Formats: sequence, C-alpha cells, structure tokens
Amino acid sequence: MNGADMLCDVLLVNGIDVCFANPGTSEMHFVAALDRKPGMRCVLGLSEGVVTGAADGYARMADKPAATLLHLGPGLANGLANLHNARRARTPMVNIVGDHASYHLKHDAPLTSDIESLARPMSHWVGRAANAAGVRAATEEAYRQAQARRGVSTLILPADAAWGEVVRQDLQPVIVPAAPQVAEEVLRRAAKALRSGKRAVLILSGRALRTRALETAGQISAATGAALFSQTSDRTERGASRVFARPIPYNIDLAVEALREFEVAICLGGRQPVGFFAYPDKPSTMLQHGCEAIELAGHECDLAEVLRMLAEEIGLHADAPFVPNRLGQSAIAAPTGALNADSITIAVARMLPENAIICEESITSAGKMAVLAPHLVPHDHIPLTGGAIGIGIPLAAGAAIACPERKVIALQADGSGMYTLQGLWTQAREQLNVITVIFANRAYAILQGEMRNVGVSDFGRNARRMLDLDNPELDWCALARGMGVEAARADTIEQFSDILAAATTRNGPFLIEARI
Repeated sequence: MNGADMLCDVLLVNGIDVCFANPGTSEMHFVAALDRKPGMRCVLGLSEGVVTGAADGYARMADKPAATLLHLGPGLANGLANLHNARRARTPMVNIVGDHASYHLKHDAPLTSDIESLARPMSHWVGRAANAAGVRAATEEAYRQAQARRGVSTLILPADAAWGEVVRQDLQPVIVPAAPQVAEEVLRRAAKALRSGKRAVLILSGRALRTRALETAGQISAATGAALFSQTSDRTERGASRVFARPIPYNIDLAVEALREFEVAICLGGRQPVGFFAYPDKPSTMLQHGCEAIELAGHECDLAEVLRMLAEEIGLHADAPFVPNRLGQSAIAAPTGALNADSITIAVARMLPENAIICEESITSAGKMAVLAPHLVPHDHIPLTGGAIGIGIPLAAGAAIACPERKVIALQADGSGMYTLQGLWTQAREQLNVITVIFANRAYAILQGEMRNVGVSDFGRNARRMLDLDNPELDWCALARGMGVEAARADTIEQFSDILAAATTRNGPFLIEARI
C-alpha cells in the first residue's frame, strides 16, 4: 500500500466517491491507485476548467464534496477561474494537485512552480503532504476544512508521497466540527428590528435558499411584512409550493432602486449586497445610506436553524402561515414572434420537467426565466456565482453526475460557452442527461452593455473587433457533434419549441443552437 492508496481510502471512507480529473506524469501513482478502487467514479475533463467547474456543479447538487485531480501548478492555474466561482459559491471541494518528488524540486525542472501561491487566493485551505506517512492526516484535514468552512481545499501531493509505502490502517470518517452558533445579541437585534415597524428586508444567500429555510423566511415575512430578496448563490430551490425571494438585480441602478425603501436589512448566508463593479458616479453598495444592515449569520451556519431561531424569537410557531408560490406553468402561452431570449425562456418554462435542474450562464440572455420560475414545477437553479465566465457547460455536467435521474437544462451564452467547450465531450462520454441551449447572439453582449455603463455608446472598429463574435461565426452544431453530442439549430421560435419538446423526452446530452 502506498500514499496514493491511502489518499483514495481516506476520500472514500468520507463519502467522496467521484473524482474529476485531468492528470499528468506526477499523478500516475494516484491514477494507478484510483484504478484499484472500484468505488471511486473517475471522470475525465479535457481541460482543467472543465474539471473544477464540474466538481463545483456536482457538490452543489450532491451536498457533498467531489475530488479533483490536477497536474502541477500549470494544471491548477488552468482551473483557477472556476475555482474562483466555487469559492464564491462556498462549494466544498477537495483538490488534489500533484507535484514533483520533493527531492526533485531543488533542480527547478521546467514544470516546477509555487503551487501554494497559485492555490491560496482561490482556496479556503491549502496543505501539502510532506511524505507518504503524512498523507492520511493531510487528506483528513483537507476534507475537514472543506466541510467545516464550506469551501475549496487544495492538497498538494508530491510524487514521492504518492509512491512511498505506508502501513495499512483502520480508517474512520472524519468528525467535522458543528456549525457555528449565531450570536444571541445579534439574533435579538434582528428580532427587535423586525418588530420595530421599520421597513425591513431579509436578504438570503446560500443554504437559506433551500426549501425548509425559505418556508421559515416566508413565515417571518407573512408575520412582519418584511420583504424577501436573494443574492446570487450556489443553489436555489424554486417553483410552485416553495417561497419566492426576489433576486437582487445585477444592474446597480435597478438594484439600488429595488432596495431603496428599506430601513433595515437582515442578511443571512452572506454579507450586505454590493455591485459587481464600480462605475463613475454610482454607489458601490446597494442599500441606502442610513439603512441598518444586520449580518445575522454567515454561510457556514445552519441557516435553516438560524431562521427557525429568529422566527421563535419574534413569537412564531412552527406551523405559522406563509404564502407559497402557486403553480401556473400550464397557463403559459406558447411563444410566438421573434426567436430571442424572452421567447426561448418562455418555451423552456412551458416544458420544464418537474425536479429539473436549471444551470444558468445565459449572461445577457436571461429572458423571462426568473419572472416565470416561481410558478413552474419545483426545480433547482444553479448559476454562475463569481462572475468568471466559462462555467456553464462543466457545471451542468457535474450536476448531471450528482443527479442522474433528473433532467439538466443548461442555458448558455455563446461567448462564455467557448471557454470550456470541452465539457461537451465529458457529457458525451458519460452520457449525461443534459440539454444545452446556446443563445447564439454572436457577441460578447455583456461587455457591450458594460461599455455603455461607463458612458461609451458608439463602438469603433477596434471595440467592435473585441466585442463581436461574427467573423467568423461559431457553428455550435458542428462543434457539439465534434465532441460527440447530438445537436440541432433553430432560427425560429417554432423550430426551437419543436426541438426542445423532442429533447426533453430523450436521454443523453443534446445541444440546441438558438440563433437569436
């Protein structure tokens, strides 16, 4: 038994049984160890961005970490953008990054790099196995930190620690510390604010957007008149019979206007909302000056329990009433007219299967989905969290591996889809139940909007060449077929609706190129 075997065994005994991988020479002993562990599912990604994005999607839906396997510093660097998104989603993940044998590092071989420095900005914990004997403790700590902090752990595995012999041991699951308790004085302050008669809002993030937590938030809202808003989070359970928390708009002007009336904001699962970017003569924060912001509980808390405690503090019983979303999917009329973001999302909403997973990186093509979502059948929504584009296709792959019995519908902008196109190959290889809808507007439309936000309305030749994707045009059907995924193109909303209807009845991956 060697260090790589020990690493695998520690992962498996703690319930990590999926490894998304793009290995290299330094990781071959770990690959060999994986081959000896039939309980571990190994999923190959053809780029590290696919690996880290898929591990993120998997953990969001499985509610447990996956492992990744990356090759040295450059392999880790290739996956950092989606690790940034995972970090912002507070996704538990255990990255295994191979390194040269410890005695080889002094020779500064061509692939030698400072892996710790690369990993630290996108990880909540970084560690290194000093030798084979230290692999067990290092792996257990990586798992403990990923679960306790709800975040990304990166474990560096030198080749000699992987191939070094170890004594077989009786392994037990790691004991993860209990979730931290909310401070009593902050809880009382929040309850007092809700009873004060001030215009109040609950701003929910993270696991506060799961069904049980939302119901309690709905009870508090019904009893006090407090509004419910949500920030972009890892996963939101949406649809009929659940409670709706209005998403805070991305646009800073719309966000400020939406939150203008409130005198007190109680934040659960995250801090008070801020703009994605700064703009000339616009605020960075979205709450009005003078609004009391109470950050009641962070992401690592049991947010459903915190909301229950808050409800109890204001005198509510467990059976207090709330207003659930009503089912209205059947009343949505078939879309007509032009093929655009609105008509596409209306078509998707009409045909959304119960318990589906919507994976969204539609960027400027969000259309009507957020407005219609509360009245659709119950479903989950997992979006781009950290703003680093290129997560949609692999995120959908990971979600489909976590929930093979559920239909995944990926709403994907064309420009950002090109960042991790290779994820389609993984979907084909694993025969994943994913429908990918490409909003083919042949532009970086989000950047065109940002140019306007900073006061530039007329685009010259150089600007257009950096913002347009139409010379040459991307052929998404050809790209998908080249990755082994069946595909069809729609130029009208009628074509799109027919193709989508057929795709929802079949298994395996399918891509629809919607030329909007």
